[in-house]
Amino acid sequence: MNDITELKHYVAAHAESLGIPGEHYRPLLNRITHDGSGPGSWVGEWAGCGDTLAAQGHWLEASQHYNFARFPFVDGPARQEALDRCVRAVDRWRSDLPGIERLDLSLRGGRVGCWAAWLDEEPPKPLLVITGGIVSIKEQWAPVLLAARQLGLSAVVTEMPGVGENTLPYTPESWGMIPAVLDAVKHRADVTQCYLMAMSYSGQAAFRAALADTRIRGIVTVGAPVLEAFANASWVRALPQVTLSTLAHMTGAPVCDLPGLLPRWALSGAQLAALTVPVRYVASSRDEIIPPGDLGMLRRHVRDLLVLEHDDVHGAPDHAALTRQWMIGALAQLARAGSTAAQ
Repeated sequence: MNDITELKHYVAAHAESLGIPGEHYRPLLNRITHDGSGPGSWVGEWAGCGDTLAAQGHWLEASQHYNFARFPFVDGPARQEALDRCVRAVDRWRSDLPGIERLDLSLRGGRVGCWAAWLDEEPPKPLLVITGGIVSIKEQWAPVLLAARQLGLSAVVTEMPGVGENTLPYTPESWGMIPAVLDAVKHRADVTQCYLMAMSYSGQAAFRAALADTRIRGIVTVGAPVLEAFANASWVRALPQVTLSTLAHMTGAPVCDLPGLLPRWALSGAQLAALTVPVRYVASSRDEIIPPGDLGMLRRHVRDLLVLEHDDVHGAPDHAALTRQWMIGALAQLARAGSTAAQ
């Protein structure tokens, strides 16, 4: 069972990031009293609202509610059904949008589900790969695909290993999924010019992949862990329970083993200094998940770094609109620079 108070706190940040008004989600949260089943339960209230919206044909809004019903991860039949409904709702939403398709990839011994947009363009367009963090599924970020065409990009949105429909395990080598995605669509987009929009923990994978794959030309991220978030045992032990439970689910390790396990994901100063791509990073000065030392590491070592820092908690929920605007602007700037360099 999850701590309902903690779930309410963190899902509110995600609701704000999606532009869901507080006057809508707060009354819903007030009706939730337990993490079991039926009326008043986490899954029941969120999924019930999703059902109402789906019946009205509001497929994207319905998907957001089903997404929150399965939050933070699937731990049984009820959340699995919520995830399935979320995926079906986005599939219905995208069916009215020519150019957006479902993409299922067999990669590295697992199945990686994706939503893709504007593949097979002529001439081939540079590729944007979007990945959420440890508690956000691809359906949450699917609307970002709509911005890709305006930026002259093809796009794929997917999930971290162990998140949503991604059946890959989360390991220190999980960054290899990103080059594998590029290989899978190399005949459908210009993957020699690839940009990564990687939220939270997937930002670490983006940094690591960029060290190994020269096709990656730029990274835009929010609250990405680097070193201390993984290697500082005291910090790890003090993480919110929802974060620890989700990392345990993804890695297959008990929570008590995480302080000794997570240092394998840490990036060194030398690795960050070796990054040749521009990094655009949104930070929160009161982040309870990413320690301030990680931003300090980036500032000391990354050669091309721009930071937007908010006085906020992880994910900057009180600055969601500004963050969205800044990230899309940063991505547009990187894409323009890449296009100019390619000419």
